[in-house]
Amino acid sequence: MLITGAGITGRSVSAVLEPTGVRLTICDDDPLALQRLITPATVVTTAEAQATIGDYALVVTSPGFAPDTPVLAAAAAAGVPIWGDVELAWRLDRAGWFGEPRRWLVVTGTNGKTTTTSMLHAMLVADGRAALLCGNIGDPVLDVLAEEGRTGDHSGFLAVELSSFQLHWAPSLRPEAGVVLNVAEDHLDWHGSMRAYAADKARVLTGRVAVVGLDDPVAAGLLTDAPAESRVGFRLGEPAAGELGVVDGTLVDNAFGDGVALAEAATIPVAGPVGVLDALAAAALARAVGVAPESVAAALAGFRVGSHRAAVVATVDGVTYVDDSKATNPHAAQASIAAYPRVVWIAGGLLKGASVDDLLASVGNRLVGAVLLGRDRHVVAKALSRHAPDVPVIEVVTGDDSGVHGTNGSDVSPVTNVVSLPGERSGEEIMTAVVDAARSLARAGDTVLLAPAGASFDQFSGYSHRGDAFAGAVRALTR
Repeated sequence: MLITGAGITGRSVSAVLEPTGVRLTICDDDPLALQRLITPATVVTTAEAQATIGDYALVVTSPGFAPDTPVLAAAAAAGVPIWGDVELAWRLDRAGWFGEPRRWLVVTGTNGKTTTTSMLHAMLVADGRAALLCGNIGDPVLDVLAEEGRTGDHSGFLAVELSSFQLHWAPSLRPEAGVVLNVAEDHLDWHGSMRAYAADKARVLTGRVAVVGLDDPVAAGLLTDAPAESRVGFRLGEPAAGELGVVDGTLVDNAFGDGVALAEAATIPVAGPVGVLDALAAAALARAVGVAPESVAAALAGFRVGSHRAAVVATVDGVTYVDDSKATNPHAAQASIAAYPRVVWIAGGLLKGASVDDLLASVGNRLVGAVLLGRDRHVVAKALSRHAPDVPVIEVVTGDDSGVHGTNGSDVSPVTNVVSLPGERSGEEIMTAVVDAARSLARAGDTVLLAPAGASFDQFSGYSHRGDAFAGAVRALTR
């Protein structure tokens, strides 16, 4: 068996399979990753694995490996099955490898996965169910199952967050219930097309209960062809039969009950419509396995927002500072901005080819200012000039770009003002300048919102680093 990737997934897979006596080979092109392995498995480069791909009965891949990766393309051409770690976990769990098979409740979508999965887990726990949180949200599913196998514990339920990458390599997955929250353009370079991306998301709809967000047209379109025994939708409006929705400010279940009140929307500690939608999605999965309405309400009342997900950092001089650094694509940023009436928007980073035009056409009227940073800040600036030309903009430029100042009508970026930071600057120094600029644009009652619409790897080590730098700069304002 070949394992592609010597990172977290590769180590997880090898640790589970080594005791079985299966002959393992691990490939990676990172020498340091291979050196860190403590394993009896054979270690090779991906080129070496590709050259002998026909020698393997199975490939288990890390989810980051795209289908057109040469070693995987070679495996497909040779007819060698390719699984991801989630597929392996699913098959081993179904076979009773870790004890009685668990009931999988799976969450996916372009945005909102982590909050929804966390809400779902809280609902299960509030109802007295033994449940574990796993997948893309934290510990790999395989690690969680293996640990329970070693200790003899048994969770019964898994609240699983899965990405489109993980789902692509999990063709056999048939969860007890699964939800597609929404589907917007993201990772198309990996999947090849929007159709392929949506099809991979739809793999969570193949079990007993399929749930989709009806307010999202792409997600809603997946429900018709879902092979699940039961099809359920959720929406912000009043629910029809087979749906969950909102009636007079109350979350209502018309799918697993007849007008059953679940919770007051005002108790959901996630701002705006996105918080209500996430709660409805989590409630749909919980209700699919019999969780009581009282448990849904209790879980939502006690829920706490995760780090960098619309988390309020502080209120300074009447201005609220919110860290939604996890909003790494335009769809997520749009939902984040929609939660507040007056926003000074901090945006930029790596847009990965995505457009922010639809975002600004939808919520540009909520902006009272914008502070732009990162490699693709000029893309956001140009979109602002088209859709919100009266919004004051400050561009924070660093390094070699510090001498390049945009002006109105410029090919660089139409900006109102430029803050230059010459030389190499740390993420913390950059964010301090960004927060100072945002403060200058805000007045009492406004929200300064870090919802960048782009990835962070141009100036930060990840979205967590970006969010931590923002929070640190905000807290410095109170000293």
